[in-house]
Amino acid sequence: MAKHTHWRDSKAWLDTGLSLSSTSNEACKLYDAALTQYIGWYDEPSVGGLEATLEALLKSDPSFVMGRVISNGLELLGTGTNIDLNLDLKKNIDEMVDLSMSNSISQREKYHVSAIKFLSDGYQKKACETWERILVENPTDLLALKFAHDSYFYLGESTQIRDSIARVMPYWDDTMPLSSYLHGMYAFGLEETNLYAQAEKEAKLGLHLNPNDPWATHSMAHVLEMSGRAKEGIQFMSTTENDWNICGMIACHNYWHWALYCIEMGDYQKALDIYDKQVEQRTVQSGAPLDMVDAASLLYRLEMEGVSVGKARWQKLFDIVGPHINDHTLVFNDIHYLMAALGTQQDDIVTSYKESIMDFIKVKKGDQRNIMNDVGVAMFEAFQAYNNGEFAKAVEKMIPIRYQVIRIGGSHAQRDVFNQFLIHAALKSTEKQHQKLARCLLIERKSLKDCAPLTDRLTARAMALHID
Repeated sequence: MAKHTHWRDSKAWLDTGLSLSSTSNEACKLYDAALTQYIGWYDEPSVGGLEATLEALLKSDPSFVMGRVISNGLELLGTGTNIDLNLDLKKNIDEMVDLSMSNSISQREKYHVSAIKFLSDGYQKKACETWERILVENPTDLLALKFAHDSYFYLGESTQIRDSIARVMPYWDDTMPLSSYLHGMYAFGLEETNLYAQAEKEAKLGLHLNPNDPWATHSMAHVLEMSGRAKEGIQFMSTTENDWNICGMIACHNYWHWALYCIEMGDYQKALDIYDKQVEQRTVQSGAPLDMVDAASLLYRLEMEGVSVGKARWQKLFDIVGPHINDHTLVFNDIHYLMAALGTQQDDIVTSYKESIMDFIKVKKGDQRNIMNDVGVAMFEAFQAYNNGEFAKAVEKMIPIRYQVIRIGGSHAQRDVFNQFLIHAALKSTEKQHQKLARCLLIERKSLKDCAPLTDRLTARAMALHID
């Protein structure tokens, strides 16, 4: 693996213009090791993996503010917990804030602390504004850049994903540690703003510099998905599999992309094989929300295509998802957890889940609360209606918020499950207007991606309806 493992000590960080307020060289090196694994989505064996690195980092210098920042930030951005659910996390963040009051802490580090505090309080946009403030003065601060990158993704802010990287690119060069990863990050922003040719160029450059960059692989997978090159996507993922599947934090998601190509081509058995052998097993092992939402999305897409995935698969997934349905860390997660709940066909769970969401809206503040109120509840009710055979109701719930769904975050490829959902609901509705809408949506879909067998299959179904 082409990687940076010569960890930077206190002087090395000072020489880069990013001084760290720790007298411990060991702490500074471990901070670099943690940052490297985070940006590369992998566990470095020489330091015991990311989790062990963070534990050692905090022990090496308990008063090291940036050690607290990266540890608390990663726990929050994992979206598996929050300060309401995890009192230890709340305590750690309060201690981090107290440590930042010292005069020995730089302004840059104080801003980092403020950003994490905003994030913990539910204000992701304010956190992003603070990281961008850091980057104006310190464009090579990779932690600020990556934290902002991930948070923009959670907010569905595609233009910001792109521009945040574009603004700092001229300040980096190939001699800087971890610089190659910027190409994959920039490629993702370009792809999410429909600049596919430029995105492909950046992704290929990132992979040329480091074939083991799984985010560059991921960005390339998105380009091939969105430009209707499913066959090429299957070949790309299969021939590079051993380059990216060693990066365990995102390998499940890249397998998910591979399965999407198979669904597009109508190879449902291959998609199920990928689910069983990779997605499900990795989700069980990791228990990570990113993996759980991908598993739910994949099963739901297959079922919309008419594939019976079996209640056992849904139940096994819900056994992992269930403990998190009251977390409400991301609306994006909540809607996918709903898919898993619906898959188990347990109405009482769905009912209590809805009550939990309404309580969340009543008592909480912050960006996710507002998104849930404005978009998430209608989406929840649409999926619930569809599950109950009330297809016309599902359509009527989705239509008013169709162009707001981006606010729940994720990528265009991930949110496409909701586009497909609306089409399927419209096709199944007994309302002639909805059936005509399905045809219109399919024309729109075809105009965006001409080579799309899945769209062609749905169009054939729509044209078979006697609605004229």
